[in-house]
This record gives sequence, C-alpha cells and structure tokens, in this order.
Amino acid sequence: MKKSLVALAVLAGFAGAAAAQSSVTLFGVIDVAARYTKANGNDVKQLTNDGSSSSRFGVRGVEDLGGGLKAGFWLEAGLAADSGSSGDSFGRFWSRRASVSLMGDFGEVRLGRGKTSTRLVVDDFDVYSTTGLGDVTRVYQGFGLVGTTLANTNYDTNNRADNLVQYFLPSDLGGVYGSFDVAAGEGQQGRKMYGGRLGYKAGDLNVAGGYQTTDTQNTKFKWASLGASYDFKVVKVSALYSQLKVFSYKQNIYTIGAVVPVTAAGSVTAQYSKAETNSAADRAAPGLRGDAQAFTIGYQHNLSKRTALYTTASIIDNDNGSFRVQSNAVPAAAGGKSGGLDVGIKHSF
Repeated sequence: MKKSLVALAVLAGFAGAAAAQSSVTLFGVIDVAARYTKANGNDVKQLTNDGSSSSRFGVRGVEDLGGGLKAGFWLEAGLAADSGSSGDSFGRFWSRRASVSLMGDFGEVRLGRGKTSTRLVVDDFDVYSTTGLGDVTRVYQGFGLVGTTLANTNYDTNNRADNLVQYFLPSDLGGVYGSFDVAAGEGQQGRKMYGGRLGYKAGDLNVAGGYQTTDTQNTKFKWASLGASYDFKVVKVSALYSQLKVFSYKQNIYTIGAVVPVTAAGSVTAQYSKAETNSAADRAAPGLRGDAQAFTIGYQHNLSKRTALYTTASIIDNDNGSFRVQSNAVPAAAGGKSGGLDVGIKHSF
C-alpha cells in the first residue's frame, strides 16, 4: 500500500511539472537530394543533404511564468540524412542551437549557442537562405582563417557562435526589429565577438543591416551586411551587400535575387552574386583573391505545407580555386568554373 502511494506521489509530481510547462515541441526537417557537380573535367555524383533547407531535428519549449514573463529553451542538432550522422564537422551534437531564454514585454534575452545577428541578415536576403547550391556564402572569403576542425580554425563565428549572449528587441515596435550579440572567447582564438542587426519590416518591404567583429590572430575579422527586399506579388526582389575585412584585406560581395511564383504551389528562384577583393588581398597571395561570379536558378513545388520537391542549378566562375559550387564538390582550378545540379525532396515535421 505504501509503495502504491509513493508511486502515485511521483506520478503526480511529473504531472505537475508537465502542467507547468506550457508547451514542448519536437520538430525537424529532412532534406535529401541527388546531386551532380563538375569542375575541370572531373565530376561527382552523390546523394547529399540540405539542397533546399538544412536537415535538422530539435526540441523546444516555453513556460508561462505569469505577468507577461516566459521562459524558453531550444535544442537543435544538424543531421546528415544520407548517412545518419550529426552533420557537424566540428563534432558538436546540438550544433545549430542550444539556448535558454527569458521573454517578455522587454523583448528576449537568450544565452547559449546560436546564429549570429549579422548572419541572420545574410540568411534573410539570400533567396536560397544560405543553403544548397545557391548559398551566397560560397563566395564569401575566409582569408585563410576558417579551418575544418575547432583545433585548426582561427575564426568560428561566421554563422553561429558559442558562449553567446543575445538580446532581441520586442516585436511591437512598429516594424522595427533587431538583435545584439556578445560572445565570450574563453581564451580561444576566433571565438570572442560582438555584433548586432537593426531592421524595418512593414508590409512587402524589409530592410536590415548587420555588423560583427571577431578577435583573431592579434587582429579583428570584421563583417558588415546590408539587405533589402520588396514583394511586388508577381516577383519578390532581394538585394544584399556584404564586406569582409581582416588586416588590410577586404572583400565586397554584391547579390541580387528574385522569387517568382509561377503556380499556386510552385516558384522559380534566381540569384546572381559578384565578389571582389581589394588590391592588398590580391597582392598578398593568390589564395586570398576573392573575385568570383555565381549564377543560380531553381524551382520548388510544394506538395503540401510540409513536403516539397525542388531542383537547383548553379555555376561559379572564379579567378582562383577557392570557390566551388559545393564544399564537397571537386576542386575548381584557378581561373576555372565549377557547376552543379540537384533534384531533391524535403519534409518538415
């Protein structure tokens, strides 16, 4: 009898905890594509991920604390669906986001790992959302600071950052939005950063700018982006400008893109980017030259709100071998081109 009472008390405790938690949601995206890439007469045929959206799974929750105050958590991991691996080359499990936050009329204060504010500007105004063959950051220059593991990289805040403290403005500021970041380096190279973004969105217009700086190699890696879009209904046009700078080296990237709805369920996307480095980078070493042009066109057909078919074709024409249409594609020769085509399916849950 006593054991039964104890068991009931434990179950009641769990029920009370569940009731206090307003909501917990399991979510994710599975995106897999058949892809063909080619450069310099060599080609690769593969089944790959993230052709239209980044594959991921996660769990998030919000608790109502009363008085307009809420607490939330968000855990999100990358997923390589073709192999079942985590998809993070640095070995992180919750590689995309791991954060806890407080939300209220004041906005949101968020602590943990997450996307930087400046990268959010680029994501918003790249019509491919920095994913797949059309990802605009394929022609962004790392100036030799970005490695393949945490042990050999001197710059690790170009997309997400560890040890991040973020503040997001309230959502009721008449269309004004923004967020501001500070990341502790904790004694590691290329991790200490600060930055932010500020934008205005009303109706069909969206304009935003972002800036961040990261301490690395006794200098700073600086990144500024400015974007704008307008939805004319028959076509949504986006424009994006970014500048990357370290030492005296600079790279400017100019991008224009369009999304054209052609049926009730389908749309065509197209984008062009031109990347140019300054003379200091050109003189330093051929590998630092960032001159390139990227052309991408795609089509997505929505089978439902959760499932879509897509195809994307892209080509990069560059002055050196640094840029290729996909990070795992065959290398492009200096002064050469690389191209790719994929056909895929994505499902959200």
